[in-house]
Amino acid sequence: MDDLQGQLDKLAAMYPGEKTDLNHSNPFELLVATILSAQCTDERVNTITAKLFPAFPTPEALAQASFEQVADLIKSAGLWRTKARNLILMAQILVEEYDGQVPNTREDLEKLPGVGRKTAGVVLANAFDIPAIAVDTHVFRVANRLGLADASDPLETEKQLMEVLPQEYWIRAHRWLIRHGRVICKARSPLCSQCPLQPHCSYFQALEEKES
Repeated sequence: MDDLQGQLDKLAAMYPGEKTDLNHSNPFELLVATILSAQCTDERVNTITAKLFPAFPTPEALAQASFEQVADLIKSAGLWRTKARNLILMAQILVEEYDGQVPNTREDLEKLPGVGRKTAGVVLANAFDIPAIAVDTHVFRVANRLGLADASDPLETEKQLMEVLPQEYWIRAHRWLIRHGRVICKARSPLCSQCPLQPHCSYFQALEEKES
């Protein structure tokens, strides 16, 4: 437990005030941005939504959009055809079944087109402040390297993180692990020499043993 708390304290010190990089001003915008973020960088998503949000600022507006209108605005995103269809269908369901509001339960979120477990977790945590851990490629990599998880897939990583981390840390730890994966614990060339988490890191310790 002391080692876990040490990791959490260092992550908190390294990334104070960490929040999602997806620009949004309400749950609907965050839901749209997170759907777009699949196989797409947050920077690209923010460029897209800077035009998409003014054009379709509400579920009602997006629900009435044509495929061509939405597709034209999101063509720089990966899988844009599927995303355009999903965004329109998602908005229509919000209007028809949820009075134009984004639901705040995982079950209801995952019923929406384009919304999987990771997207639902992002929305729950960042739009509603409901404890959740969304495991993207960064969280999966960093959690397993640090030894916070020992899993071969995102779902098992999420389960293990939820077991080992106190619930009050879930939202913040998710954000810290993403940032750490982007800044230091990179996929191909992790900056281990710059990492304050060396003493806690299973990946680094394995490298040290291999080189000794």
